[in-house]
Amino acid sequence: MRGEGVYLWDADGNRYLDFSGSAAVNFIGHGVAEIPAAMVEQARQLEFVHSSQFTTPVAEAYAQELLEFAGENFRGGGVFFTCGGSEATETALKLARQYQVEIGQTERYQVLSRAQSYHGATLGALAVSGNKRRREIYLPMVREFAHVGLPYCYRCAYDCRDGYRNCGQQYAAELERAIKATAGEAAAFIFEPVSGATLGAAVPPEGYLEQVAEICRRHGVLMIADEVMTGMGRTGRNFAVEHWSVAQDILVAAKGLSSGYAPLGAVIATKRVVDAIASGSGSLLHGFTYNGHPIAMAAGRAVLAHVKRHQLVQAADSRRDGTTAANLGRALGGLRELKAVGDVRGIGMLWGVEFVADKASKRAFAPELNFAGRVGQAAAKRGLMLYPMQGCVDGSVGDHLLIAPPAVITTEQIAWAVEQLRAAIEEAAASLRDPV
Repeated sequence: MRGEGVYLWDADGNRYLDFSGSAAVNFIGHGVAEIPAAMVEQARQLEFVHSSQFTTPVAEAYAQELLEFAGENFRGGGVFFTCGGSEATETALKLARQYQVEIGQTERYQVLSRAQSYHGATLGALAVSGNKRRREIYLPMVREFAHVGLPYCYRCAYDCRDGYRNCGQQYAAELERAIKATAGEAAAFIFEPVSGATLGAAVPPEGYLEQVAEICRRHGVLMIADEVMTGMGRTGRNFAVEHWSVAQDILVAAKGLSSGYAPLGAVIATKRVVDAIASGSGSLLHGFTYNGHPIAMAAGRAVLAHVKRHQLVQAADSRRDGTTAANLGRALGGLRELKAVGDVRGIGMLWGVEFVADKASKRAFAPELNFAGRVGQAAAKRGLMLYPMQGCVDGSVGDHLLIAPPAVITTEQIAWAVEQLRAAIEEAAASLRDPV
């Protein structure tokens, strides 16, 4: 196999346009030669040291660059590197608990989260994930806390007649009630600013995240923003929370951090969180063998430099006319006319297409039909790679696609991809009508 730009080739030489960015991972495009070159250069100097014994110049430089990229809120903060998003979530959960202990709030240990969320595959990450399908069989193995509702405007549980602002306040109120129900034991609240794979790029209504931040601040609960999918420019901001000017305490990043060129994740913490531990026990009681791996650090630094140099965050801003992301959103919007398409939603270079059996009632397809999977298979035959998912309605029912191509995709490539996607949807719908 090989990759170049937005394309992948399989072992038989078949070419595919990577319309999902390989699970919303690749942001800069495949085959960017300067990234492996930086990795090779680092490997020639030093391939590995354990972080309990040494730090490295490449890790220190990269941490500082990430703090600057994360913005003013993280000035003077710290970065803990991991090998991916699940490890980063685990780290963030433990960091939140240790912070509360360090400041004398030893009773605080519960981490609240949202239904229909997904934060990783490890047991701790699954405990704070709300997606039923990915966690159901592991529930006897995990200790979990309250899951609150999240804004899903296509299927809102509240009154949305005022342009969705009221429903945002109602969903935020669910969090406040859940925090109060812990009787002072809530340590943190973890959330995806824009939902990822399990709900398909649902964008929160205005006012929701601002209210959530105010509630957490008032109750002494840390905010953990899971930006594994939405960070590093994917939504047209360095990190998605910047769309709502929310100042979170801990930020989790992965995927676009290295754009897939190396296994890499990171937890970015504010100065307040770092200082509490530095002036207390002195170190985070946590670690992995490969955290801060020099070659992964070199890959991350090179990717970040490439993103800045080629202004890919600006290209991913769908709220600016003429950008790559605006063209993508406009092209995908045309799919709404199809009978099987109930909703097209998203922001930047992260979009979801939800399928329905009936538009008027929003009735979903039966799960056993695997409609999203059928669309994915039909698209692959046409040379288009998608990210099909099920369960967006209640964890089991509901079909959707996640669309997250590299930011280097051209207008012509977008047009071709959407044309193939349209044909794949129509083929999948026709297959349900045809006798087996």
